[in-house]
Amino acid sequence: MPEESENKLTDLSRYFLEPSNTAHRQYEALRAYFVEGIPSHEAARRFGYTPGSFRVLCHQFRRDPGRPFFLAPSKGRRPGIQDARREQIIAWRKKNLSVYDISEALGEAGHGPLSPGAVSRILKQEGFAPLPRRRDEERPPKPRPAKAPVADVRRLDLAPRRFQTKFGGLFLFLPDLAALPLSRMLQEAGLPGSEMVPAQAAVRSLLALKLFGNARHSHVMSQVFDQGPALFAGLNCLPKRSFLTEYSCRIDPAAHPRLRRLWFQAAAGLGLPQGDSFDLDFHTIPFHGEQALLQKHYVSKRSRRQKGVLAFLASDAEARVFRYANSQVRKEDQSDEILRFAQEWKQRTGKLPQELIFDSKLTTYANLNRLNEMGIGFITLRRRSRRMLEQARLQPLSAWRRIRLDRVTRAFRSPRILDRKVGLRDYQGPVRQLVVDELGHDDPTFLLTNQLRRSPAKLIERYAQRMIIENQIADGIDFFHMDALSSAVPMKTDCDLMLTLMASSLYRLLGIRLANGYAQAKCRHIFRDFIDAAANVEVSRREVRVRFQKRAHNPLLLAAGYASMDPALSWLGGKRLRLLFGEPA
Repeated sequence: MPEESENKLTDLSRYFLEPSNTAHRQYEALRAYFVEGIPSHEAARRFGYTPGSFRVLCHQFRRDPGRPFFLAPSKGRRPGIQDARREQIIAWRKKNLSVYDISEALGEAGHGPLSPGAVSRILKQEGFAPLPRRRDEERPPKPRPAKAPVADVRRLDLAPRRFQTKFGGLFLFLPDLAALPLSRMLQEAGLPGSEMVPAQAAVRSLLALKLFGNARHSHVMSQVFDQGPALFAGLNCLPKRSFLTEYSCRIDPAAHPRLRRLWFQAAAGLGLPQGDSFDLDFHTIPFHGEQALLQKHYVSKRSRRQKGVLAFLASDAEARVFRYANSQVRKEDQSDEILRFAQEWKQRTGKLPQELIFDSKLTTYANLNRLNEMGIGFITLRRRSRRMLEQARLQPLSAWRRIRLDRVTRAFRSPRILDRKVGLRDYQGPVRQLVVDELGHDDPTFLLTNQLRRSPAKLIERYAQRMIIENQIADGIDFFHMDALSSAVPMKTDCDLMLTLMASSLYRLLGIRLANGYAQAKCRHIFRDFIDAAANVEVSRREVRVRFQKRAHNPLLLAAGYASMDPALSWLGGKRLRLLFGEPA
């Protein structure tokens, strides 16, 4: 028994001789040095310090001998919270105040700041359950955001009234929208709606935000009291962000191809030109989350690969407007997307596209062969290998031919070329290869095409125009906020891309009417000159009169005939739209 008791005491002594807690180890080392008189180097060795660090520890203790090594007993309560403050928190909770109300009240009463999380822990320790959701009248009186009415087409007031709106420029798009059978198109495409917000009202609401360059649906909350976009959409009030955000998830993905076909057929009737040559490209819409089941794609503006939604875009080279967009592209299928576009274009127009222009990474040589078999002309870059560059440099000067480029505005207009027919893996028959040097680059450019008889100058000039789609994508990112989607749900991205196609075509129609170079202007330029304009709106018994203030570009609108237009707005009870410019006489 004595031996067993001695062993037990030895085990307990290890708690003091071999402390694991940092503060406890410092206390025992200092006690051994100052109380037991153990030499400095011995105390340092026993408790795991170097001689130098232990001397620093002793120096700090001499300067602050009142340093606390032990915590005061908390008696089951969280340390640091004074009893008076705790009692005040309990008293306020008994008055039905939330943790956020209590946190603010503590600061206002001078008790010192305390976070809502800390208040919640104290109330939990005291046995209080979370408050049930309260009505507004049960909350403490304080300033709150004003509540806009619920969007409901049945509450639309068409009685005579006047108001001012900062969205006056939106009404410049109404002559074109009124000429489109939008309600029939959306019904045929299968877009959802309800009695409160029909499909055409929902789409016009989303389109109003897209036309005005809103980055996200959540930004609508600062505009719900403006009657301008609500009248544009045909509602008593713009829908809130919850409706606009979830509406895209209710759309069947199969509805987007149908709506594209119907929309551009109707837009062609309004004067939007339709070409046969298209510029194609991929664009990665980056996603910044962690857990989404998205693939990684190359993001050019960041020069890296990251998770995102890969979108395929096709731009009409003549109209300079996006004709096709698909964000349902997977990495393993991306090389075949060019064939899917060709098939959809045939279903939409009854014929295949005549010409496709794209870069080297968009598809494979096997798909180039399929395009050739389908009778579709193509121009694409060829990836340059070291061997190809060496062979080009070894060619004698007599093998090169110099040409003149007339339709491009650039410093290097007289490049030299090698025009040959070559064979490719997985491509049946010869394909034409143009090696173009002295374009301002260190290495020559390799172009591939199945257009065997077209002049080299026209082929190079046409590929140089492909930069237009990169400018259009940049315009879409800049003005239509294509990269602000940040959604892991491609359905939502598809809906936003469809709205981008619709908005870009409306801007292009507006630019065509204005002439004076606006047919090729970027959307942001048109927005700045014409759309970003306040207006006074008067709703009368038969008309909706929109009067714009004096602006420098109003004469262009007058010359385009906007003052003489009076389309009937079917979603506003058939009232006529009148656009007025300048102060009343």
